[in-house]
Amino acid sequence: MPVIGGKKEKKEKRFEVVHRESVRAMQGATIIRDKQTGVQYLFIAEGYAGGLTPLIDMEGRPIR
Repeated sequence: MPVIGGKKEKKEKRFEVVHRESVRAMQGATIIRDKQTGVQYLFIAEGYAGGLTPLIDMEGRPIR
């Protein structure tokens, strides 16, 4: 964390959780939004594995 004038600068988080669905323990879907670009991503968790992909509209453009 950068130090400015002897105080630590509080860094704003870049990503936020928009929606979360759980099927059972260690399995579910989460939509995450990048605050800088506005692009949304879908993260799927299945046990110890997972995958991340951008959400796109019908024309193939990222959903914001």
